[in-house]
Amino acid sequence: MTLNVTKGGLAPATITNLITNDVVKFMFNPYEYTISKQNTWQDKPVIGQNLPMVTFQQGGAETLSLTLHFDNQAGGGDVRSFTQPLWKMMMIDDSTKNTQTGKGEPPPVMFEWGKLHFKAVITSMSQKFLLFSENGVPLRCTVEVSLRQYLDDADIAPQTSDQSSSSSSASSTTMVQGQRLDNVASDNGNSSYRDVAEANNIDNPLNVPAGTQLNLP
Repeated sequence: MTLNVTKGGLAPATITNLITNDVVKFMFNPYEYTISKQNTWQDKPVIGQNLPMVTFQQGGAETLSLTLHFDNQAGGGDVRSFTQPLWKMMMIDDSTKNTQTGKGEPPPVMFEWGKLHFKAVITSMSQKFLLFSENGVPLRCTVEVSLRQYLDDADIAPQTSDQSSSSSSASSTTMVQGQRLDNVASDNGNSSYRDVAEANNIDNPLNVPAGTQLNLP
């Protein structure tokens, strides 16, 4: 069951099932939400230095956490009729099952509110019931939801032949007296001297002898 607007007539935040296009419109808009992201970095020791050289490994997906409020005290019916579509988004969608292995997965979703459009998968959900009728029917609840940013094949541009050939070929250069590794990286189109140091197993980028042959990633 969905609602057209939130209590008070405000435009509701929504979560859309991107496989079935079913839309859950919130009874109450969130009071707040939290977006977080973590990146993975690796320390590489540098001989004679107090600090390690930090190299970037990969970016982590953003996560969105929020609390949803549902209240059907006025209607007197089971509040779970409003939250059941959310639970369905946590279940394996039969239409996505592989015909050979029989394996499937829950659907990707889109959280939308104002200018925020967050394509994700739901990683966790918990429902807490707060108010009951005299017969024990739950009338009010909160739902804690965590979503993880989602990327599929359709979001990635196909690789062109030019990209393929340029990525497979690496150039090289030779260090000369007075040069610094950051200048070499900049002059040859590399954004970071760390990338050059990593590609050449250089422990101390501040001390690269003249005549050293460098592979440029």
